[in-house]
Amino acid sequence: MTSTQSPPHPTDSALSPTPDAGTAAERPRSGPAALFALLTAAGGPRYAAALLVDALGTGLLRPFLLLYGVGVLALDAGATGLAMSAGMVVGLLVLPLTGRWIDRGARSLPAAATLLVRAAGAVALLLADGVAGFTVAAVLLGVGSQSWPATHAAVVSTLTEGRTRDAALAAGRTLRNAGLGAGALLATLAVAGGTGAIRLLAGVTGAACLLAAVLVHSLRVTAPRPSATPNAATAAEPSTSEPSAEPAPDRPALRRVTLLSLANLPYAFSFDVLEVALPALLVLHLHASPAWSSGVFVGNTVLVITLQLAVVLRLADRSRHAVLATGGAALAVSYLGFWAAGALGGTAGAGTVAAVSVLFTLGEILYSGSGTALVAASAPPHLLGRALARWELSMGAGRALAPAVLTGLLAAGPSVLWSTLAATTLLAAVAVARLAPR
Repeated sequence: MTSTQSPPHPTDSALSPTPDAGTAAERPRSGPAALFALLTAAGGPRYAAALLVDALGTGLLRPFLLLYGVGVLALDAGATGLAMSAGMVVGLLVLPLTGRWIDRGARSLPAAATLLVRAAGAVALLLADGVAGFTVAAVLLGVGSQSWPATHAAVVSTLTEGRTRDAALAAGRTLRNAGLGAGALLATLAVAGGTGAIRLLAGVTGAACLLAAVLVHSLRVTAPRPSATPNAATAAEPSTSEPSAEPAPDRPALRRVTLLSLANLPYAFSFDVLEVALPALLVLHLHASPAWSSGVFVGNTVLVITLQLAVVLRLADRSRHAVLATGGAALAVSYLGFWAAGALGGTAGAGTVAAVSVLFTLGEILYSGSGTALVAASAPPHLLGRALARWELSMGAGRALAPAVLTGLLAAGPSVLWSTLAATTLLAAVAVARLAPR
């Protein structure tokens, strides 16, 4: 399969000041069939199968790697965590190279490569017998996982356009969130089955990634030629050279994406608020049962899975900048709500945290539903890879810093944590709004 579309006309592009809501025919319909249709919109069933493998692999990665290092290889928990962090850091360092590879015209090949690297990581796990082997596996898995979102967005942006692209990206995120839960469940079942079951799961994961890599590579999607017409029947071969500098008109667009990526850092902390800050607040400060933390996490996951695509479709007529800024404002208000809940204490405080988490989840949905779509729409077509890489780099950096920063702020007091998060996220939302093209 090759790309048959010209580069999409951005809705919130830095090069186009007029928001384009899209035609009625372009906007995907909502409903049970919409998710499957959007999952197959970019690449058909073969690519949808690869998305499923990525979703399950992402869900397995953190809990499974930790369990494998400690339970199977009998490594020290500290050494295991350090190796996993090294994998994530190396993955972030590889992202700019992935972006430049995409900008050379490649699309499905980088996506297939991320899956192939993860398959190699699973094999390295099976062969590992100490810290060194486990670290190699963690690095391979980290590189594959960190590069996948950018390569996936590049494939979707080449095969779809406008609001259909936004909805297809949202459908992929819905599947990925479902995979997070399913992967964690599989990891739990594997632990109950002992070390043999964990090794088997590693082998199955590697085989699935290898199969998915073959499926994605078979699509043979590349970027359209610069001179391609909207009805072009073939896609361009990847360019063998790269301009030394982007054309002058494109520099402001790429600079705007860079500023958006910097503003994204406070937003990125929201993912670990759910996993780190809220459990600490509920258990350590409110002395509530751990069941409250589990309930908030499950509720958040269910709401994201059920509402993500519907919200993106519902807001198809709104500026992506406005939606992203509104998401930041909702997150900031929810942080103030968590601060107030902490002052209540006891069961009343835990119940308030659960109620405010609904607003927090809405902010997360608005954020994740508009961020990547905004970058894909704003980037010049020949700089799409670099733009997506910068966005994902800020996402990964924020998530890497979040555990240490959040726990440090919480140690200084809940008021310090929530006031800092609210202020920085609100400032980021204002920055996003001001970056909208005039």
